[in-house]
Amino acid sequence: MHFSNTILHWFKKNKRNLPWRNTTDPYKIWLSEIILQQTRVAQGLPYYEKFVHNYPDIKALANAADDDVLRDWQGLGYYSRARNMHTTAKFVVEQLNGQFPDKYIELLKLKGIGSYTAAAIASFSSNEAVAVLDGNVFRVLARYFGLALDILSNEGKKQFQELANSQLPHDNAADHNQAIMEFGALQCVPKNPNCLACPLKETCIAFDQKQVDSLPVKLKKLTVKHRYLYYFLPMYNSSPILMMRKRGSGDVWEGLYDMPCVESEKPLIEGALVSEFSERFLNPNHQKVLEFDNCFIQYSPELKHLLTHQKLYIRFINISELFFPEFKDWCLKNGYLAYRFEEVSNLPKPIIIANYLASKYSTNSLSII
Repeated sequence: MHFSNTILHWFKKNKRNLPWRNTTDPYKIWLSEIILQQTRVAQGLPYYEKFVHNYPDIKALANAADDDVLRDWQGLGYYSRARNMHTTAKFVVEQLNGQFPDKYIELLKLKGIGSYTAAAIASFSSNEAVAVLDGNVFRVLARYFGLALDILSNEGKKQFQELANSQLPHDNAADHNQAIMEFGALQCVPKNPNCLACPLKETCIAFDQKQVDSLPVKLKKLTVKHRYLYYFLPMYNSSPILMMRKRGSGDVWEGLYDMPCVESEKPLIEGALVSEFSERFLNPNHQKVLEFDNCFIQYSPELKHLLTHQKLYIRFINISELFFPEFKDWCLKNGYLAYRFEEVSNLPKPIIIANYLASKYSTNSLSII
């Protein structure tokens, strides 16, 4: 098998020394695979090390508090991964006697584990002969074999899976799967690959037919929703207090904490934000004071936060301590709680909020991030 033998030889000389490659423990391999979904290795590595340190086995993760798991995940994004991971840990401890599965069929039954992740865990931990198929593998196979099917279509996925299976050496599935993924990550990269230095160039159809830049084919385009979020928080000279509550399900940042917010489908001018705040939180007398004197309110620059399907435009609106009693009363009636900054630092928060608080109140010498 020329293809497999070539990438295995390349892998032996070029593979990165990564900690999850030095274990066959399915729990640790699972941690690495979940963390590395939609995440570069350089970004994911410190999170993997943190989780292995804080939760050295499945029982430790299952017994952790939800907020602790989300707090340790903070900044990695795609928080549903962390929630699913925690749910799966509890299930394994409660229903599987703490024994993390290492077989493909059993792994597919766990929440947050799809066909790729199940194949990776099964092959890396027990050398089960199941082929992985992720973005790197799609790219290598599409280019080398000249396969121009849409990788997002059902037919495309089916044919790529069959092709991946046909190239898998059943006696060395673990190394082959790691090799083809590493080859896509380091050699057959998405843009400007160094084809002249590629050991497969002599038999690569895309290289021969000058189609490297057009493969793989990915036709579906994402529709990005634009949202404008305006967060209100007190403007203190002394020790600040923030009103925060945990976000519910059905939206971004589920399970994280944030402040009272006004959302809009289009940007709001500062005068409109004053009206929104005063009408929602203040009594009529204070509404007039605020409307005629903007010294009681300050605005942060607009910050942008890009998610897979959404682009968030965020501003923080700092309100005078003068209005805090009314604001606090409204918040308490609507499920928010008052937190001092030493408490806020321990709450899981969207990274854009954590970074803003750290920059604004860095003089407090408190660890927000």
